[in-house]
Amino acid sequence: MTVFLNGEFVPADQAVVSVFDRSFLYGDGLFETLRVCGGEPFRWRQHLTRLQQGADFLKIRLPFVPEALRHAATRLIQANKAPESILRISLSRGLGVRGYSIKGAEHSFLVMSLHPLSSPDLNNLPQWRLITSSFRLPAGDPLACFKTCNKLPQILARAEAETRGVEEALLLNTNGEVAEAASSNLFWIDGKVICTPPLAAGILSGITRAVVLEICDRRGVQTQQRNIVREELHQAEGVFLTLSSLGIVEVSELDQQPLRQSPLLATLRTNYAALISQECGKAI
Repeated sequence: MTVFLNGEFVPADQAVVSVFDRSFLYGDGLFETLRVCGGEPFRWRQHLTRLQQGADFLKIRLPFVPEALRHAATRLIQANKAPESILRISLSRGLGVRGYSIKGAEHSFLVMSLHPLSSPDLNNLPQWRLITSSFRLPAGDPLACFKTCNKLPQILARAEAETRGVEEALLLNTNGEVAEAASSNLFWIDGKVICTPPLAAGILSGITRAVVLEICDRRGVQTQQRNIVREELHQAEGVFLTLSSLGIVEVSELDQQPLRQSPLLATLRTNYAALISQECGKAI
């Protein structure tokens, strides 16, 4: 595999970062994960906008202009012959003095890598089981909108899920409200309304989350962003997750209790697949 390492294309076994890099030492950086379909990164502009906004918030300079980065991503996809894959962009503040001060850390570091993406089995689409994590996310956290490299609550929540033998963990916020899953945004269906927690709940401003809201708007499906507590999810007519790598994933179980399944979810999946096909120029 070839990796884009701060302006150079190098073999994966030569793609190394200093042990004094601040992202390694402190999680002082950002990342984005994009689906590549037909050789095209889906919703590249939105991902780059979020990356730039996060970099501005953290005061990290992007070392490449968006056009150069897009060209490098295309070259990377072609070099790896990976038209169907996952693209990860990692941005670090780079090297600096020891300690938390950002003084002297003036040369940011950016890496892009590709990872396998298995084709979905349309006759056996994934259904994930969730448990409620014991960890909580701060409500109203301004950092939550960005994909920072410091994701310990999500890592520990996923570890809880794996220990319990399920696929994903649900995180509540410090107000006791439903926030998100460890690696995905959460939606539920209330009648004919598609609902999701608001950003103020302390959740990631997910790109796939935004795409689902966009699809609903185009199709005249009512949406609502509101806070709920975990128990209300058991009364929903359907619960699903959104993430760039898999798109829309139905939740079949929460805390060992089965959840209802809504036919509206199949329609959303169809519309989501059609949108990717339209924007990336490849039927899926």
